[in-house]
This record gives sequence, C-alpha cells and structure tokens, in this order.
Amino acid sequence: PGLIVIHEWWGLNDNIRQAAERLAGEGYVALAVDLYRGESGANPKDAMRLMQGLNKSETQGRNNLAAAYDYLTTVVGANKVGVIGWCLGGRWSLQAALRLPEQLDAAVIYYGNVIDDKTQLDTLQMPVLGLFAGNDPVVPRDSVVAFQEALEALGKQADIHIYPDAKHAFSNPSGMAYNPEVAADAWQKTTAFLAANLK
Repeated sequence: PGLIVIHEWWGLNDNIRQAAERLAGEGYVALAVDLYRGESGANPKDAMRLMQGLNKSETQGRNNLAAAYDYLTTVVGANKVGVIGWCLGGRWSLQAALRLPEQLDAAVIYYGNVIDDKTQLDTLQMPVLGLFAGNDPVVPRDSVVAFQEALEALGKQADIHIYPDAKHAFSNPSGMAYNPEVAADAWQKTTAFLAANLK
C-alpha cells in the first residue's frame, strides 16, 4: 500500500523525511510530496511566505497530490493509497481526500485546518482519522468540533481525537511544542488506523 506524505508549513525538511521513513518501516511505500517546489522555510517568516504562495496557487498543489496518487498506483503499483499530513499538510490531507474521494482509501489529519461545509464533506468516501490539539490557536478547538459534528451528521467513518492539553505541532520532535506522550499515542492510533484500512 502507498501513502502520500504531506509536509508542515516549513516544507519538505528532514523532519518529514524521517516521518516518511518511519511510515515506510511500517510497510508502506511512503511518497513525501513537495508542495513548495524545492524551497523550505528556516524561520516562521519564510514559512509564512511559502504558505501564502501555495495558497495563491492551490491548483498547482492539488495537481501535485493527484500526480503523487498516479505515481503510487501506476508506477509503484500500490493496491491501496492513503494520505497523511501535519499542520499545513493536515489541511492538504483533507484537500486531497476531497479531490480524490473515490481513489483514496484513508486520510490522516494532524492538526490541520478543517471545514464544516457538509456539501463538501459529503463527497468523502474513505475513513478519516483526525488528531488535534486542544490548546491550539492555529486550529481552534471549535472548528475541530464543528468538523467532527458535520462528519457525524453525514454518517461518515471518522475518528477525531482532541488532546486537551497538547499544543499545535505536538508531534514535531524538532519543535518547541513537542509532547512525547501525546505524540506516541497519536502515532499508535495512526499506525492502527492505516493498518486497518490499507493492509
């Protein structure tokens, strides 16, 4: 099975490469995409500039993810494909799921911005795992609850977890908000979810 791995707002850096290798160690062909086309941010100002540039060219980002799916299925021959992303990548994991609702078999969202538009969410056909921080000004708890309630109202297969005391980017070991205990629990949930839906 294949996995499209989507980076944080920093870009495709060593942290995401290590995450992809860790997922590969779980038995997946993990393809880490580069939505920033070779650039990465060394500081928040750079990351903000890159993220804003991506926001202005969302079609390019969506095409990148569609190309990743095509590569995994046609070149690698993956029988099932999931998507996973953190932070900005969490938002784009949901975007990929909305763009490829019939193709993707699982979607994992780590503290990415989500929506509660039922018309859009109704297109989702794959199981969704969402892992969020309760103490997160970037992705407010209220928006996560609205997302969860919309999915439940639509009868979607979704497992949404909010870690009350965790902060945004709790799974990034190179960041200030890293929470080893929460990160370990989220990883366990992630690997179980992926194994159940992709293997």
